[in-house]
Amino acid sequence: MITRRQLLKGLALSGVASMSFGGYALAEPFRLGVTRYAVSPPDWPAGLTLRIAILTDLHICEPWLGMDRLRKIVARTNALMPDLVFLLGDFVPGGKMATFGRLIPHAEWAGALAGLRAPLGVHAVLGNHDWWEDIETQRRRGGPIKAGEALTAAGIPVYENDAVRLEKDGLPFWVAGLGDQWAFWPTKRDRSQNRGATYEGVDDLDGTLAKVTDDAPVVLMVHEPDIFPKVPDRVALTVAGHTHGGQVRVLGYAPVVPSRYGQRYLFGHIIEDNRNLVVSAGIGCSSLPIRFGSPPEIVLVTVGSGRTFA
Repeated sequence: MITRRQLLKGLALSGVASMSFGGYALAEPFRLGVTRYAVSPPDWPAGLTLRIAILTDLHICEPWLGMDRLRKIVARTNALMPDLVFLLGDFVPGGKMATFGRLIPHAEWAGALAGLRAPLGVHAVLGNHDWWEDIETQRRRGGPIKAGEALTAAGIPVYENDAVRLEKDGLPFWVAGLGDQWAFWPTKRDRSQNRGATYEGVDDLDGTLAKVTDDAPVVLMVHEPDIFPKVPDRVALTVAGHTHGGQVRVLGYAPVVPSRYGQRYLFGHIIEDNRNLVVSAGIGCSSLPIRFGSPPEIVLVTVGSGRTFA
């Protein structure tokens, strides 16, 4: 039988644990690490090595990820000396973050991201929250959208089902970017007819890959990783964000993952049928300004042939 003293002691310890969890969950969003992956896709050209820095899910707003912190993230990314920088969407706050914090004008954060430096360029796709922030965009079911316009004005190309051929050390490769898969909310008609809360995308995987006109390797940028089962082995590497690594992860398990596949594409380097996917846990917060067990990260992917890493 539990004594009164044991009960009070247990309640006290529970209170301390709750405060510790809450305090850490509020502090973790301000951490920042660098996660490194080495990827050797099948048939990757010998002699071609790419260092790709990935920033995703910034959800820029004060005080959690304001301009001072954004400039530090840019500086730290530049210090990694990547060949390319990929920005994988969700630049703006999501959920209740805009209520808790202060919005930052698009031109300001896009101007800060224009400070990223890579010899083969900075390349971007948009995320669902970039589409969702604009009510008029949702009503007309089409772009352009504010985040994309701001990035373009800052000199950062935004890919929507497009591809570009680049070269390093005389060896060609393609960078492709997929339109967002969750661009539009379910319509009232869909909801009224019980079609479920399915989102409508602007993604066109076949159309994107049709723009690849030779057999050089392809690196595909997407926001949501759920497209990966449909990505053909013609694509050497797919990179994604969106999941936040669950944002709250306890003992490796994330109770909530914004993916129809649950934990399957939570984060990290995933290989399926010899196809490679890297999912970043991202940097910012969505819905609530907390992270636990899923600290913010810049991802640096080194892509090369097997001999590169021997």
